[in-house]
Amino acid sequence: MSSIHIITDSTAYLEKSYLEHYPVTVVPLSVHFDGEVEKEGLPGTFDTFYEKLKTSSSFPSTSQPSAGEFLKAYQESLDQGNEIIVMTISSGISGTYHSAHTAVELSGASAMISLIDSQTTAGNLKGLVQMAVSLAAEGKDRKEIVSILEAQKIKSGVRLTVDTLDYLKKGGRLSNAGALIGNLLNIKPVLGLINGVIQPILKARGKKKALQKMMDAIPPTSFLIHIAHALAFKEAEQLKEQVAQKFPDATVVLSELGPVIGSHLGPGALGILYLHH
Repeated sequence: MSSIHIITDSTAYLEKSYLEHYPVTVVPLSVHFDGEVEKEGLPGTFDTFYEKLKTSSSFPSTSQPSAGEFLKAYQESLDQGNEIIVMTISSGISGTYHSAHTAVELSGASAMISLIDSQTTAGNLKGLVQMAVSLAAEGKDRKEIVSILEAQKIKSGVRLTVDTLDYLKKGGRLSNAGALIGNLLNIKPVLGLINGVIQPILKARGKKKALQKMMDAIPPTSFLIHIAHALAFKEAEQLKEQVAQKFPDATVVLSELGPVIGSHLGPGALGILYLHH
């Protein structure tokens, strides 16, 4: 029986220690910043980027992996006799899914590859990847696993807030006037992923109230909750304690947001991402 290999992209923010022990390949997105292009790295390597973002007058842009990069990952896995499940960041945020899809067609092995648009990212994408790995280890076949993941991905949610509106402005998601007024009045937006697209959901006066509203959005049936942060470890740790207290039956974990997601939110951004029954 062939084994199942999982391929995802760098916005799952899987730790190096996990990737060393499980059958998962990461195809990274790229970050263009101050004239340099770098592949998005793994958690534990992001602090330098955020420190640079704080002081730079330029703003980074990101790009999806090429179809060729996905094709190379498919070929390496197929050559080992594996079947493949590919799961990417939401197609509403990035063209990564499109590249992965093109690569399936180019591979000539579409019967061996299942492709899923996760319609999410970061902690939720990580959770879905880890779920796929566990289901494969239990002996479930590729079609069974895909069916479970497709059902689970719609039972997920994302809530994000920022420390300052400056990065939403720099990224073109907020007008200059909106950012100025919002910063003066200490207005914090709460953003969510709706139908795979990041959208503003509500506003709160101050970060503390924004975080409370984010906590209020977590369904009681949540079983995996990621507290994600961009250079805000202490705040994230405090939020994790509050969430763990409120949801004692859920697994609550800390995770980092990398440059592809975090650059639009800026240092100090916090997120709550959850999968629920």
